[in-house]
Amino acid sequence: MKKQHSLRLGIVGGLGALAGADLLNRIVQETPIKSEGDHRELVFEQKPMREPLSPMNPNYSPTHRKLYVFDALSRMERDGCSAALLPCFITHCFLSELEDELNLKLISMTEAIKEAVEKPGSQHARIGVITTPYVRKNGLFQSLFGEDKCVVFPSEMMETAVMHSIYGENGFKSGNRGPEILGPINAALSDLQEQGATVFVPGLTELPLLFEQLSFPDSMTAINTATLYARHALALTEVGSKRKFKVGIVGGIGPAATVDFMSKLVKGTNAARDQDHIKILVEQNPQIPDRTENLVGGGTDPTVALYSTCKKLERGGADILAIPCNTAHAYVDRIQRHLDVPIISILSATTDAIRQMSPRINRVGILATNGTIQSGLYQQALDEARLDYLIPDDAHQALVMDSIYGREGVKAGFIDGLCKQQIRQAFDYLVENGAEAVILGCTELPLIVSGTREILGAIPIDPTDVLARKCVQLACEYGK
Repeated sequence: MKKQHSLRLGIVGGLGALAGADLLNRIVQETPIKSEGDHRELVFEQKPMREPLSPMNPNYSPTHRKLYVFDALSRMERDGCSAALLPCFITHCFLSELEDELNLKLISMTEAIKEAVEKPGSQHARIGVITTPYVRKNGLFQSLFGEDKCVVFPSEMMETAVMHSIYGENGFKSGNRGPEILGPINAALSDLQEQGATVFVPGLTELPLLFEQLSFPDSMTAINTATLYARHALALTEVGSKRKFKVGIVGGIGPAATVDFMSKLVKGTNAARDQDHIKILVEQNPQIPDRTENLVGGGTDPTVALYSTCKKLERGGADILAIPCNTAHAYVDRIQRHLDVPIISILSATTDAIRQMSPRINRVGILATNGTIQSGLYQQALDEARLDYLIPDDAHQALVMDSIYGREGVKAGFIDGLCKQQIRQAFDYLVENGAEAVILGCTELPLIVSGTREILGAIPIDPTDVLARKCVQLACEYGK
């Protein structure tokens, strides 16, 4: 989790130009300040939204609004906003759908309303609401309050009249400020009073702009939801939000290994339904220059491409990064210092797993690319774990490389035949020289090495599977 700090607030103003500008003004007015520097940092976006049907239409569907809001919030996320306000009750009907896909806090207007209506000492048992047909049918307000509260709405005829006074061709949203738009709203308020409502909650964000002109029944308390929302947002600007854990995967190195890693991540998750699985963000970039060619042959340095991929995942809200490529870990130290999220080391995860697997294992063989072998990645990790290691001789290392990069190797799409025979020869060599476990230190090798200790003569260690289980463990710890 990020440390607590004052949030940069975004306001999606295009959901209702008047209501959005009003909310911006109220946040500025409600901010407790001693100097200009005490004001919140705000990002206000006023981009017109066009829908095929108006919310006043009984057949209205918010599909276009959902995509509009998602795009607006995505831009705010890229602009560094940590939280956003949505002055629109229709949008609050699908707020959870947005929260699951975004890495910023969406401040709920309905939470602020519920707190105000249910505050200690409140005796309001019947709550009057004027809102759109869609919000009423969706049940947003009906599900908001406890069982001891009853929500009532104006008759459908009065609701239609209010919709025309707000959304109609000569309505409030089109610029009409005349007294003729107030009549239907006042009539609806009287209808709510006759139904026993003692508190009025405006379910249209334009209504608070008309409060001073409306005629509220004496027995009815009107809640200014715009002011409530502004105060609620300000109260939350020092509070971080806990969201769904997300694993970022640097993919494409190689492509088949990425798919294998994702499969193991899914299989390793204890889930009873789709929603129990871990969120995954993959940047599949097979154009990252070959790591082995750079380490042993002077090929193109992949550092910038790896770093760029990691930054995309970081910006996408990843909490941890997984690189299902052993050789790429030669570049992790130089990249990690410039990232704000951790790269989970496949090396330390693997050596930890070997130690936990059996304390009697002392000698570990390494099957990996020339780049991984020559960089000493696993040799150093095993030294630190106080484990002896063994690598193939030159002839068997050549077989390993051909099984990976050869014309009939695993990177060419083969998982049986010659590549399987070659890697088995190298595996047998390590076993014959005392290896009790063998690290399959290239993420393609688990695709062509299978079998138990009894069959192979030593325990095959799959770093891809180990890394997947480590990511699942971290996700579970986050959720506790």
